[in-house]
Amino acid sequence: MDTNEILKQLNDFTEDALKRLQNITTEAELNNWRLSTLGKRSPVQDVFSQLAQAAPQDRPLLGKGANQARKQLEAELEIKAAEIASAELNRRLGEEKLDVTLPGRKPVSGHLHPATQNMNDILAMLSEIGFETYRSPEVETDENNFELLNIPAYHPARDMWDTFYTTEPGVLLRTHTSPGQIHAMRQFAPNPVRVALPGMCFRYEQVSARSEIQFNQIELLAIGKNITFGDLKGTLQEFAKRLFGNEVRTRFRPSYFPFTEPSAEMDVECFLCGGKGCPMCKNAGWLEILGCGMVHPTVLENGGYDPREFTGYAAGMGPERITILRHAIDDIRYFWSNDIRFLEQF
Repeated sequence: MDTNEILKQLNDFTEDALKRLQNITTEAELNNWRLSTLGKRSPVQDVFSQLAQAAPQDRPLLGKGANQARKQLEAELEIKAAEIASAELNRRLGEEKLDVTLPGRKPVSGHLHPATQNMNDILAMLSEIGFETYRSPEVETDENNFELLNIPAYHPARDMWDTFYTTEPGVLLRTHTSPGQIHAMRQFAPNPVRVALPGMCFRYEQVSARSEIQFNQIELLAIGKNITFGDLKGTLQEFAKRLFGNEVRTRFRPSYFPFTEPSAEMDVECFLCGGKGCPMCKNAGWLEILGCGMVHPTVLENGGYDPREFTGYAAGMGPERITILRHAIDDIRYFWSNDIRFLEQF
């Protein structure tokens, strides 16, 4: 068979295939058409297979004709496939009925972290009894974090705080909110002060069910004339009632903090066992919620107050710890695990 006859047959096949393509309306029919027209046993592929046996002078004509036929068929195939897909979509849209009166799906909305919720509750309670919220830096100097709080470099009390230091000499991540006392006192001295100092603190500690490397803290500071330890006890007992209910029992135990003298810790009666002893309270019957004390005269002086005229008290607590006590949570790591199953309970 000569070249002209082969090309004529190929042209006739292409025209016939395009006519058949016009009558196709389904994907199955289109797939059968593709196999018979462009598949391995199609006339187009037969021409490509015969190129090796064709005379050298005929190969360019046969190759060009076969390529043109294949490109034309593939182009029309793509157009028809798009038409069938569009028709199928329109059919489905026509059959499906949308009831616009049905209520929509309520989107999932976020909410405040449980520790933040508890911190806001505590700050609101403290505001009701006269404490103004005062924010202070999380990145502090060694001087504010330690030395001005009566913790010089040689003081063994520094071992109580495992510290994150920065590459800048004398700059660190605060280990407690107490440096905020210095900022507040120096801003307001010699006027009386009643502030609540909330914020994040950082300590280089072993992460466990009871400790984390970062945690929130709220500190109270009250400075004025004739403030006594009795004022401190009365304020904290009122705070405990607002936080845990009027029936809550509290007790104060002697303790030690370098920046207060005398120092104490306040406990509340265990909510689970009613003071009888259980694993939650380690069989003590009491749960520690905060540390407190009268501001040390050296700290008062460093803040700009004359300790011969002014006295004051301070107290520090952890919102996460109080949240743990209020909700009987057994692992502080839940607060920072981003586990939605835990967070959505609050």
